[in-house]
Order: sequence, then C-alpha cells, then structure tokens
Amino acid sequence: MDEFSGLIRNWYQINKRNLPWRKEKNPYYIWLSEVILQQTQVVQGLNYYLKFKAAFPSIKSLAKSDEETILKLWQGLGYYSRARNLHYAAKQILNDYGGHFPKTFDEIIKLKGVGDYTAAAISSFAFEEPRAVVDGNVFRVLSRVFKISTPINSGQGKKEFTKLANTLLSQKMPGEHNQAIMELGALVCRPKLPDCQNCPLQTKCLSYADQTQLSFPVKNKNITINTRHLNYLIITDGNHLLIKKRSGKGIWQGLYDFPMIETTEPLKVVEHFEHFEIGKQKKDLELKHILTHQRLEAKFWIIFTESKIELLNYITINKSDIEDYPLPQLIVRYINESDFFRR
Repeated sequence: MDEFSGLIRNWYQINKRNLPWRKEKNPYYIWLSEVILQQTQVVQGLNYYLKFKAAFPSIKSLAKSDEETILKLWQGLGYYSRARNLHYAAKQILNDYGGHFPKTFDEIIKLKGVGDYTAAAISSFAFEEPRAVVDGNVFRVLSRVFKISTPINSGQGKKEFTKLANTLLSQKMPGEHNQAIMELGALVCRPKLPDCQNCPLQTKCLSYADQTQLSFPVKNKNITINTRHLNYLIITDGNHLLIKKRSGKGIWQGLYDFPMIETTEPLKVVEHFEHFEIGKQKKDLELKHILTHQRLEAKFWIIFTESKIELLNYITINKSDIEDYPLPQLIVRYINESDFFRR
C-alpha cells in the first residue's frame, strides 16, 4: 500500500497545479475552497475563492455578514444552500468554538453543511489527520485501478470505496496523499479522455490492462427528472418593476426573482396574477434551466401597465437596479439576454 501512495505523491510533486489554497494551512481558507469547489470546476471556483477571501478574511467577518451580501457574492455558482450553510457554520464556529476552527474530523463534521469528504479534506490538509477523502475523482481512480464494479452512488459502494481509500492512505503524509489522488483524477484519470500514458499507476491499473477504463466507475441510473413550467412576469411601466425575496426551504431561498406563475402545461397567454389586472403583454424569452432533479421550462412575459406598480409582499425597484440584488442564475441569464434590460 505504501507503493501506491508513493507513486501518486511523487507524481503530484512534479505535476500539481499552482492553486492558492494549496499553500494554506489555515483551516478557514481550506474550508472556504472546499465548499466553493463542490459541484464547481476549479477554473470557475478560483475567482469566487479569491473574492470571498478578500471580502471575508476571517471567520468572524463571514459570521457577522448578512446573508444577502453573501448570496450576492455567491451568485452564478449555483447550489445556494452551500453559501447559506457556510454562513451558518461560521456563526457556529464563532459561538461554539470562540472563533477558532475545530481541529479534528469528529468536531469539523458537526459544522452545518460539512460531510465526510469536507471534514476529511480539512482535517488532513490543515492538521495532517489520517482521514482519506473520497470524492468523484477518487471514486474514478480507485474504481479503474482496482476494477470495482460496485455502484459509487450506492450505500455499499460508498462504504467499500471509503474503506479502500483509508487502507491506501499514507499515515505520515495524509494531506499530500489526498491532494495527489484528487489531482490525479482531475488531470490524468479523466472521465472521458483518461491520459493513461502519463499515469503513475498505469502498470497497477486493472482496467488499463484490458482497456475497460471507460466502463468505470459504475453508477446506478435511477434519477427521475421532473419538468416544471415557470412563467415569470416582468410587471413594468418601462422604468420600474416588481421583485420578491424567496422564502421557504427551496434551492433559491433568500434570492430575488420576479412574480411567477407555475403551471402544469406551457401558457399561451397570461390571464391573471393575484389581484393584478393583466393588460398589455408580450412574451419575451423562453429559457431552459437544468438542475439535478429538475428541468425548468421558463417563459418570461413583459406586462406593461400605466398604473402604480404595487403588489403585496413585492417591492418596486428601478429596472436599472436589478443587478444589485442576489438572483438565481436563470434570472441572470434572462437579464443578460433580454432586449428589455438593454434599453
């Protein structure tokens, strides 16, 4: 097992990317990078990491910030629950740990939004605790090298891969080992175009031996995608419009969007909305937005009115101020593509 770790760590020393969080031992900055990079490619996450680090240089500054400021800075990354959990956990650290980041896996995992992977990453990178990280890159490397056909998205698969990853882990240099195997998965053992000729594990890889690399990892295909029809109303006199802050527990909680009607089938015309009398209207754009378990079919309708723009629970803003508010990426796309917002 030491040979496995030695091969990937030697490769890592020569081939690793120069990323700012790799120079850090500050657990707060490591945590920040790990949360941002969940479901996000490094090339996109890098700028967000630098922006967050500049805006919130300490746990205290993040904890004391208001949620709307954090969501606005997060805009474009998606999966906004990550930002809300980050804010909540910063308050936890401030209140429960005196502002000092917890040092062990068992304490780190108690933070809001932190799971096994993130806790293992922080504890090993910052404190050299021997805990193996198991993310998508690690699943891919291990499944190909050892030809493991257990589905990675099954309970049994997660247990099997976690046990193997911990067996292979360097006890002396767990942080570097974890960084190395993830980097190998990102740069060499890629999903569709693995660079097997430059892999330090080539001679050990069972799937390379019989050229079955692309058959691994194995996943259960049981995800149902639901289609939703959303009709957004831009109620305007040409210069002002209505928006509302979303409440509840949805994925866009705390973000702002326009008045909206959800229907079971696509609308051909908007007939009414709450107590607002629908008059002159035009269909502006249609956009599709794909989420993990949902397909959003969105239509945007511009509703022109000469009367005072006012509705209960909505706020009236200048059209030019719309980008001052944290918005779902679907709304950002619409604003960027609509002629109405270019005028």
